[in-house]
Order: sequence, then structure tokens, then C-alpha cells
Amino acid sequence: MRKLIVSMNISLDGFMSGPGDQLDWHLQCWTSEMGDELCSQLLKADTIILGRVTFNQMAAYWPAKSFGHHCRDEDFAYANMMNSYTKIVFSKSIQAPAWSNSKLASGDPAYEIGRLKKLPGKNLMVYGSCSLVETLIKAGLVDEYQLWLHPVVLGSGRRLFNNLLHGIAVQLLHTRTFHTGVVTLCYEQQKR
Repeated sequence: MRKLIVSMNISLDGFMSGPGDQLDWHLQCWTSEMGDELCSQLLKADTIILGRVTFNQMAAYWPAKSFGHHCRDEDFAYANMMNSYTKIVFSKSIQAPAWSNSKLASGDPAYEIGRLKKLPGKNLMVYGSCSLVETLIKAGLVDEYQLWLHPVVLGSGRRLFNNLLHGIAVQLLHTRTFHTGVVTLCYEQQKR
């Protein structure tokens, strides 16, 4: 069965985005080494799962990055993967997703993801999409968390794991520290 992996940038004080859904805070620590790590994680997947807000932000950013003059060399491979992979967007307000290889999910996220996990293929990767992630955690569908902990304090914003009714049990699989102070923490979800 395919794994559902949540990959999330988080601040030292536990926020995944700033008070206005800002994501620019994590770029100050970004390095080509981190881009390589992100590519190696994404190579194990073939489908990207997104909520509306994250989809709109990424759809406005990544398509232009496939052209070398708009993209740092170290991010070019990742940009190509983001643009060429299948993307499933959960939204009630998007009518027709314009980003290449994007499909609109029409059903219940827990049901749709449960169905996708049973199909042949590589892993499913969720980026951002806090509300969607909360739904998938509550449904017991998340297999792994790849958290990118940044040495930044935001003070407010949207927290990961904010609206859970009960705790979740995870097991640390591995960590990696980058010279900018960013640490990746990879946890496996323990099944209930």
C-alpha cells in the first residue's frame, strides 16, 4: 500500500504559516543542500496532495520555475518534479485547476485518500494544507511526517496539530541537520 506522507515547514514555535498564511519566512534558511533533500523525498512519491490555499500559492509560484532563467540551478530539478507530478487538489471553490497535471478531488478527503492509497504507485505527498492534514490525521490516514523545523519564531499564525481531539503517537525514524540550523525530523505514525 502507498504511504501518505505529510511534509511541512514549521517554525521553532510550532507554526506552519504566519498570521496571513505567509510562507516566505522559511526561504531565509533555504539552501541547495535542502533542495537536494526535498528532491530525494519527492522521488519516492508520484502524487502531490494539496488543499486550496496551498495549491493556489504553489500554482502561482512553480510553473514559472521550470524555465532556467526564473529558477536557481539548485531548485530546477525540484521545480520540474512539482510541475510534472500528478497533483490532487481538495477544494470546494476551485472550478478547474490550471496548474499542469492537476485534478480536482470531488469527494470526502478521507475516502478519496483511502482509495488512492490502495492504488498501485509510489507514495502520496501532502505539502502544507493544514486543514486537509487535520482531516487526514483524524481519519488515521497519515503514515509519516517529514517536518522541516526552521530556527525562526513567528509568534502567531497557523499551528500544525492545533485542532486535534486527541494526541497522536509517532516514532522518530531519522533526523538531518543543515548548516543554516534547519532540522528535518522524520516520524512514523503509530497505528491506533
